[in-house]
This record gives sequence, structure tokens and C-alpha cells, in this order.
Amino acid sequence: MPQRRVMSGRSQEPRQRFAEESRRLRVERKLSLRQLGERVGWDWSLFGKMEKGETISSPDVVQALETFYGTPGLLLALWELAAGDKSQFKERYRRYMTLEAEAVSLWHFAVSVLPGLLQTPGYAREVLTAGGYTGKDLEQQVEARMGRKVLLEGEDAPPFRTILAEAVLRTPVQDDREWRAQLECLVEMSERQNITVQVLLQSAGVHGLVGTEVWFLRLSNGRPVAYTENAHSGELIEESGRIERMQRAYDVVRDMALSPAESRKFILHMLEGVPCDHLT
Repeated sequence: MPQRRVMSGRSQEPRQRFAEESRRLRVERKLSLRQLGERVGWDWSLFGKMEKGETISSPDVVQALETFYGTPGLLLALWELAAGDKSQFKERYRRYMTLEAEAVSLWHFAVSVLPGLLQTPGYAREVLTAGGYTGKDLEQQVEARMGRKVLLEGEDAPPFRTILAEAVLRTPVQDDREWRAQLECLVEMSERQNITVQVLLQSAGVHGLVGTEVWFLRLSNGRPVAYTENAHSGELIEESGRIERMQRAYDVVRDMALSPAESRKFILHMLEGVPCDHLT
């Protein structure tokens, strides 16, 4: 399997950065645009426009390139950044998404919403709709989010741990069918070797991460970074002292949470409570 690639900082302008990386990956493999089009199965002229910065295309095209190049998460993260220049993504996520594509391990605490890496299309669509997305922008966002899940697939996929506050599982989407599908997906994902899911019961009491969603990433050079957010703001943290204090709080929360096996049973119990008499 190809090694996870660290992104260079040649261009700080997201659309241009996406174009540069698209061209670099092709040139590195000594392919012409026509050859790339033949191998990936898309019109070669589209790739030429992408490399010139004339278009960023769509998530399905970018996903096809990701699969061909063996760079899980990299191009899709850059696509999201480039799309953000059209106000599709909030500024505060930009550097985080870049670093996520480089991460060799990830761990997370969820306050009220499942992490995007574990969401189903139906769940993601309802969450994004609540965030104000509609129409074509909404569908592109859903498709991009689903494409990013490739980050957790393959032999070299990074380990990922998420601790879900009980409120996450007590906050269903409106469609029972979609909620059932999401819980079933969560159970299935929790059984993967590189994914650990834990549930923190409300009865566990007060802890150091109350009200704070947080992501920790470890980069290929061993450096950790953290990203925290609430309903109104987000912050990327790279100062080692602050990260260490947050990691200690995270460790306490991990010890307070149900074990992975107990958490799976809890999710299955939640699944049993989802109405299903209308399903066929």
C-alpha cells in the first residue's frame, strides 16, 4: 500500500493548491492527460481544466482520482478547501481538513453529532440541511463527506477512536429509516479493527470536556494537533502545552466511558428502540 503523503505548502490559495496537487500526482506517475483519462475513465480534457484551476469538478471525479493514485483523503480534503472559496465550507475548517488528510492516527470526542467519518448519507444530509445547505451545494457536501470516509479504509488506514456522549445517540434524525441505517452503520464500523467506538453515559457525570467537541490528530512527523468546536466557533490548537492538558482530560473521559464491547451493546439497545413497523 502507498505511504500516506505529507502535503507541501507550495500554495496557500485553496483552489490553486488543489490544481497543483492534481498536476503533481499525474506528473509523478509520468502520465499524459489522455493516459490518465483512459485509466480513470473520465474525459481527459476535464483533468486538464482541473490542473489549470478552471474547475474543481465534482466529488465523484475526485474520488476516482483518489482511488487511482492511492491517496486516501488527500484530494478530497483539498477539494473541500477549494469549494470553501465559494462559501461552501467555513474558514475555520480549512487548515484542519488539510491536516486530517495527513494524520496517521485520529481520536475524537462527540458532544451532540456523530463524526463525519462515521455518518451515513441520510444522516449527513439532515445535519447539513440543519446547517443551512440546500440544493446542489447540499448534495456536493454530502458526496464529499462520504468520499472522505475512504480515509478509514485500506490496509494503511489510520487508527480512529471516537467517544460519543450519550446525547449523540439520544438525538435521532427525523426519518426513522435513516436513523436505523445510521445506527446499523455505527455498529458495523465499530467492528473494524482500526475503529474504536465508546459511549460516555450521562450518568458518568461532569468531566473536563463538557460541551466541547474535540479532535486530536497525530501527524506523520509525530506532532499532535487538536481542534475544538462548539455551535458557534472552532479553534485549531498546535501549542504543545494546551494539547497535553486536553489529552489528559480526554484520557479521563475515555476511562469514564463504557468499554468498546459495552458501547456496542448500548448502541444495539438503542437500535432496538427505533420504530420499524413501517419497514419492508
